[in-house]
Amino acid sequence: MQKFFGASLFRFKNFLDKPRLLKRHLLWAMSWPLGALLLALLGWFLLLSDLEHGRQRAEATAMREALNMAKNYAGHLVRSFDIVDQTLLHVRYEWELTNGKLQLETLNRKKLFQAGSLFDVTIVNRNGRIDTSTMANVRNSYIGDRQFFTAQKFAIIDFLYLGGAVYSPGLARDIVHFARSLSQPDGSFAGTVMVGVGAEYFTTTYTEISLGKHGLLALVGDDGAMRATRVGNTINNRGVFAFTKMPQFTMLWGSKLMEGETWFADGRPRYIGWQQIEGYPLVAIAGLDQADALAPYLATRATSIRNAVLASVVLFCFAMIAMILSIRLAWRKHQLEQTQATYRMATEEGHEGFFIAKQVCDKERKMVDFVAVDCNSYGARLFQQRREGVIGKHFSTLLPEPERQEFMVRMMQAMASSFYEGELQATGEWSAPVKWVHLKMVRSNDELAITMRDISDTKAHVSELERRGNEDALTGLPNRHWIQSFLPQAIARARTEHSMLALLFIDLDGFKGINDTMGHPVGDELLRYTAERLKVAVRPHDHVVRLGGDEFVVIVEQLEDRHDVAHVADRVVAAFKEKFRLSQGTHLIGTSIGISVFPEDGMDADTLLQNADIAMYAVKTAGKGNYRFYEHQLYEDLRKRVDREQELRHAIENDELLIYYQPRLDIKTGMVSSMEALVRWQHPSRGLIEPLEFIGLAEETGLILGIGELVLDKVCAQLATWSQREREILPVSVNVSPRQFNHRHFIKVVTACIKRHRIPAQLLEIEITESCMMGDSHDVSAALAALQKMGIKILIDDFGTGYSSLSQLQRLDFDVLKVDRAFTSEVAKTEEGKVFFTAIITMAHALGMRVVAEGVENARQIEVLRRLQCDEIQGFYIAKPLPPAARQSDFPLQIMPVFV
Repeated sequence: MQKFFGASLFRFKNFLDKPRLLKRHLLWAMSWPLGALLLALLGWFLLLSDLEHGRQRAEATAMREALNMAKNYAGHLVRSFDIVDQTLLHVRYEWELTNGKLQLETLNRKKLFQAGSLFDVTIVNRNGRIDTSTMANVRNSYIGDRQFFTAQKFAIIDFLYLGGAVYSPGLARDIVHFARSLSQPDGSFAGTVMVGVGAEYFTTTYTEISLGKHGLLALVGDDGAMRATRVGNTINNRGVFAFTKMPQFTMLWGSKLMEGETWFADGRPRYIGWQQIEGYPLVAIAGLDQADALAPYLATRATSIRNAVLASVVLFCFAMIAMILSIRLAWRKHQLEQTQATYRMATEEGHEGFFIAKQVCDKERKMVDFVAVDCNSYGARLFQQRREGVIGKHFSTLLPEPERQEFMVRMMQAMASSFYEGELQATGEWSAPVKWVHLKMVRSNDELAITMRDISDTKAHVSELERRGNEDALTGLPNRHWIQSFLPQAIARARTEHSMLALLFIDLDGFKGINDTMGHPVGDELLRYTAERLKVAVRPHDHVVRLGGDEFVVIVEQLEDRHDVAHVADRVVAAFKEKFRLSQGTHLIGTSIGISVFPEDGMDADTLLQNADIAMYAVKTAGKGNYRFYEHQLYEDLRKRVDREQELRHAIENDELLIYYQPRLDIKTGMVSSMEALVRWQHPSRGLIEPLEFIGLAEETGLILGIGELVLDKVCAQLATWSQREREILPVSVNVSPRQFNHRHFIKVVTACIKRHRIPAQLLEIEITESCMMGDSHDVSAALAALQKMGIKILIDDFGTGYSSLSQLQRLDFDVLKVDRAFTSEVAKTEEGKVFFTAIITMAHALGMRVVAEGVENARQIEVLRRLQCDEIQGFYIAKPLPPAARQSDFPLQIMPVFV
């Protein structure tokens, strides 16, 4: 109940604190929106002033352009009037030359005047009738009452008459008449020559590029008569002009803004420029539509106002956010002050040190130290002091070197960024039981809230995990993960120091056989002894690494030349000359070592490891038990090996493997007792390839499993074919590699193959080598028993070359013992060979096994083997391996004359 009321009172106190805090910081919080308002008002004032100046500049520019256009227009009109006057003078001259007989129709037909153009030329006689004209069907028409005629008839001097715009119904347009008088030789009035020009001719200079869509061109006479007007693409006719009233200009030239409703029929205001036409009683007027002229300015104005509105909104939002954040910051500061006291009390009995540190500045306001304002008891104990002894002290006096400088740097980082979190290693005596502390610092004004937590146990645990991650659990050596981190650093170091670095890639010779035959515990024991020997063989500062399996790497640094590397490699090879004493006997294990050197053989870790591996493989293929430096040719050899592997894989997939059969003879009867299936490779380009060229590669790459299954399937299929064609056939033996025999699915594969081809199991024999017997004795016995239970005979192939012992022969039940050709070749040469072979036969017969002598080469060997009571013989002298026949009886089943 007390806790409930205490919590309620605390919440109520917080509720009352907020209004008080807001009232205390109201002016500070409102400074943000007030400042933003003043800034916005100033910005708007400057913007509107600039826009007004911009409008004035735009209007001044428009009026200058209108005046310039009017001047250009006036110049164009002067040239146009001169052309018309020249036409009048030319026609009058022609009229005088022809004694008044000029026919304009003829000139028109000869295209001296273009019919239908804006020009029409007419000659009127003194009676006011048309004598000739470029217009059709007007001859003898009376026009003596026209103003241009009467003006010339009563004129005292010769002058150019320029009339107003008169609408012509026939031409459907306004016509402006130009005229000069014609005189008789005695000087009396003879008529007039008149040119009628379409009013639109005087506005042809109009272009939208210059004047816009609503621009204006106008020609006004001093007499107040309008000759021509044009607004945009509209040419005014029939006395209807753009102006609603005639403008009056007091100056020869100028420009001004004319309001649309007052002056123009379309009601659009325009900037007007005018120019008095020199030599003519006319004024040229050009006008720019106000909206068109101010369009760029108005677009800029709209964009500026839009941006200003957006900026004002953003500024207002920023001010409001800043005001809210200011209030929240003040509230958080208030809470922090309360929390500090509460947190210190709460952590008095906790496992975190808590400090309030205030910055100390020098005379130049530069931060130089921190003073402990408050702390809890646990924090004081970290400095091996009491709380009262810590408060008020500078942190520079609490911390000894080397931690002092590091701690001060981190505190200043926290002041600069308002937050810091990290770890500090305590190497001095200020916190003797503590090795690592976790630091967390939060700034509040000129103070730091600091928490310190002892993480020594955590760091020790992480360090142990890192050690385990970089250490091989079996041997205690650094592992692949470690070398991936260390080797690039070592290479960078060697590159900087311009020194050499070498990698020894080590693979154990014969390890797989021991591991497969004696079991993984013995293999692990051998790997541990190998690690010890390698550490003894190399130099103290060299690094021995286990990559995995039976592969090791030695990193050799600080080299003068390749001889130093060779010396280390010689020591490693020599270290493995001595047999290993394992729990299951002594064994001699060699090493194959490939060496790559930085920088000659690679500039990075992956390349050096790859090239050292290639060199090691070259040692393996060359006989093992040695070392070799990397050469580029080794890479080419490896590439060729990979190519051969691909070819062999392709051969398996495309059924390029053939089965040949070699008879096995009963030495007493001379009859074939069985056949051995031997695989051959029918290569597309190289022809028939013997197994010695590819079985080794198949063993190394694991392809032997696929080859073994393929051979087993082909033999069973052949036996099935023979069984369908003959009543009685002989069994066929199939060689099984140790890897295939020890595979967990081997028995299932054999059983499935027999069932698939529906042959009696007695027709199939399995030949295994002595190394197959070196695995787990229980598994080997079970596999042999399963095969023999089906009726399959088991033959030991190449006896005398492997690891078998008499106890194994006695324990495991075999049917046939095939003696290796090495012993057969000696049986007729030396007495020791004969004695050894006799012992084998005696032992095999005692164990209930038949004996087959392999590799028989001559009749002398057969004679000796018969006397020694050998059961069967096999070899090229008896019969070479033969391709399959349609029937088994097609093979020679009785070999003569070897026994004659």
